[in-house]
Amino acid sequence: MFHEIRFPTAIALAATGGPERRTRIVTLTSGHEERNTPWAHSRRRFEAGYGVKTLDELDAVIAFFEARRGRLHGFRWKDAADHKSCAPSEEPTPTDQPLGTGDGTRTTFHLSKTYTSGGHAYTREITKPVAGTVTIALDGTPAVAAIDTTNGAVTFAAPPPDGIAVTAGFEFDTPVRFDTDRLDINLTGFEAGEIPAIPVIEIRP
Repeated sequence: MFHEIRFPTAIALAATGGPERRTRIVTLTSGHEERNTPWAHSRRRFEAGYGVKTLDELDAVIAFFEARRGRLHGFRWKDAADHKSCAPSEEPTPTDQPLGTGDGTRTTFHLSKTYTSGGHAYTREITKPVAGTVTIALDGTPAVAAIDTTNGAVTFAAPPPDGIAVTAGFEFDTPVRFDTDRLDINLTGFEAGEIPAIPVIEIRP
């Protein structure tokens, strides 16, 4: 089960982590390499312990951990480095990200974010948009659609006409869970500056 609640933002913003991929590399007898990956999508990992600065914050994390039953239930996470359809310093606009092209029949599209560099691109499905932040456009003109904040679906009352570009701007959370069923906390060490380990890992769509 997924709990539609965000991990304490102040702690998450001071955490460390980011995307990871899995690449298999085989070195041939010639010295050349063959590289491939079993993963079509990246997966994000975070260490929340770095964001805990006070015992009150630690108490809040313990309560959050217990309410999620450790690894059992997923939750929302604000990734300070990647939580908008645009650059972190900018404000989302309805033309930030392409969602597809109308065909006169289709009424539902899905939020996504495309990462582009050097002529190559990767598209990430966005499943946890932040309520009240999503704006939609049809060929650059603002439009109205129903937004499902639990799965990222965008549904129009009438299908966009054939050939019309559907775009969106938004803020989003990353769906995650704790990557441990145990919080091993030494309060003496914590008071002296030791940071408890609180691993978090992304849940894939």
